[in-house]
Amino acid sequence: MFKLLTMEDVVRIPPEKFGRTIKKVAREQVRLRYENMIDEELGYVVYVVDVDVEPVGRILPGDGSTYHKAKIQLLTFYPELQEIVEGEVVEVTDFGAFVRIGPEDALVHVSQIVDDYITYDEKHGVLQGKETHRTLGKGDRVRARIIAVGFPKGGASGKIGLTMRQPFLGRLDWIEEETKKQQGEGKG
Repeated sequence: MFKLLTMEDVVRIPPEKFGRTIKKVAREQVRLRYENMIDEELGYVVYVVDVDVEPVGRILPGDGSTYHKAKIQLLTFYPELQEIVEGEVVEVTDFGAFVRIGPEDALVHVSQIVDDYITYDEKHGVLQGKETHRTLGKGDRVRARIIAVGFPKGGASGKIGLTMRQPFLGRLDWIEEETKKQQGEGKG
């Protein structure tokens, strides 16, 4: 889920940036520190929306920089367990499909695609159900539920696991077929 978060922090303005507009410099410094950061509390920091910096700062002994209190507004993406998301399949492998949800790619393991035996057709780059003959390939739009979220310790990318093995989840045209099928059964 995307969120707008407002937080307070202290922004360091290095001496070589003195003389420039403090708001612009503070925004640059905050962007360097926060954008593209992955944090267990904040989630994925996508963008620094605004920085409201106090014009009067402090100088610490031994450091020529000034330190200013600031209110920072961030656009973040925080995947939550059981959240329903939609995205596009960006890669297909023999063990599953990677789906772009927000700023991150999440994995749908082959065991979580459909209630069927799945095979990988490397030539065509698709996963296919043995009984259902449903295929999943690059570019397909899907709806899935988040079943696992792991934030990294010390840097790298986070891990998000998805399932499509529940009613009204899967490739969007599969969902449409199932909905029409259920509506047809209800009329009888």
